[in-house]
Amino acid sequence: MYISLPPTTRSILKRLVRSYVLSPSPLGIGKCGADSYIYLPRRIDGAGYIELGKRSTIDKYSWLNAVAYYAGESFTPRIFIGDDVHIGRYACIASINSIIIEEGCLTSEYVYISDHAHGLSPEAGLIVDQKLESKGPVCIGAHSFIGYRACVMPGVSLGKHCVVGANSVVTSSFPDYSMVAGCPARLIKRYSPTQKKWLVITT
Repeated sequence: MYISLPPTTRSILKRLVRSYVLSPSPLGIGKCGADSYIYLPRRIDGAGYIELGKRSTIDKYSWLNAVAYYAGESFTPRIFIGDDVHIGRYACIASINSIIIEEGCLTSEYVYISDHAHGLSPEAGLIVDQKLESKGPVCIGAHSFIGYRACVMPGVSLGKHCVVGANSVVTSSFPDYSMVAGCPARLIKRYSPTQKKWLVITT
């Protein structure tokens, strides 16, 4: 027998299933705001150092890695994801220092964001066993978009309303309203709030 439920009741049931069955909050996460979800399957290391704002989603197969201890060294990492942020599938976000993704950002799939690197000394043994080196915090400004398979490297700061093209490797910082692309990424357009359009950068 089919039972018709009021729209409000259906909405509540849908939210409960979504929250507790499809994407339960990771145990020990520092903060997970209302109506935010980290979808299964997922990998989360250092959950206590990760904060997720309200109405944000991290899609399937993503890896959040807040590294508190590695190769004999301790760190105090921070991964902060603001309100209304949506991160695509297969994202990899790794921190030993600080990664901040401000409100309203959107990333495509396979995006990589890190604030550190492995030691690369030929005389120090296996790279995987070498100590991690902080290369500076990362900040992605509000309402920015990171394209498919883009990499945001350590020490980078992007202003608000920035756009990063697909397959780009961002190795330097850019101000508000920048559109960047390439490997390494360079400025190709800048949005003009007065003219209400993106302007091509001529060199």
